[in-house]
Amino acid sequence: MDFEIIHLQEVVSTNSWMLERGTTSSSVGIVATGITLVVVADYQSGGRGCGTNRWESERDKNLLFSILLHPLELPANQQFRISMAVSVALCEMLSLYADGFSIKWPNDIYWNDRKICGMLIENRLAGTLIRDSIIGIGLNVNQRAFHSDAPNPVSLSQIVGHDVDCDALLNDFLSRLESVSIRETLCFDYGNKLFRRGKQAVYADKSGRFTAELKQVMPDGHLVLLDDKGRERLYAFKEVQFIL
Repeated sequence: MDFEIIHLQEVVSTNSWMLERGTTSSSVGIVATGITLVVVADYQSGGRGCGTNRWESERDKNLLFSILLHPLELPANQQFRISMAVSVALCEMLSLYADGFSIKWPNDIYWNDRKICGMLIENRLAGTLIRDSIIGIGLNVNQRAFHSDAPNPVSLSQIVGHDVDCDALLNDFLSRLESVSIRETLCFDYGNKLFRRGKQAVYADKSGRFTAELKQVMPDGHLVLLDDKGRERLYAFKEVQFIL
């Protein structure tokens, strides 16, 4: 697969940089996604998460990057396929280093009960199709101390006990993303890696806390929980909270 990697020492956020400067690149057509551009930063002064969240990252310690994708004839109502492909590729890459990695719906990567990777996906439409998708990824690699109020961060070096080459991680991820994205088993692979799948756990929605079992995630991204009263509950993103 052909793609261009741009390495920056510092940027406000790689997604913002890509939105402003990177979306004029020519596309590379593959079956599910074409990678045209990857921008990597040593440091983000305003790394963004979902909503108002911020991503803490020590300079030169972690893997901070955004990918510009031009999906090939992907309807907007199937955009969750992008999230699934990226999540599965990240989870499989990290699983080469240790056991215990999973995908916390919709696309955080966890090691046991601790968060190692976050993602922000910004799609733009052309009619009913996805015109392009910018995927920002923050992966904790070699940072050993965290000072924000995030409740449960962990890094790969904390897990394996030594520093890990960030460039090798990036290349591994990019090399497997294309093959993951076109798998017929993508939905199954994503579901099989879900954090808390099949386990009783505590969640919270607008009505309060409840106990439920995570059953599945629908192809459109909705989460299905089965509560302790035997009722199925269907949630869109941000409608339910995992209580850790």
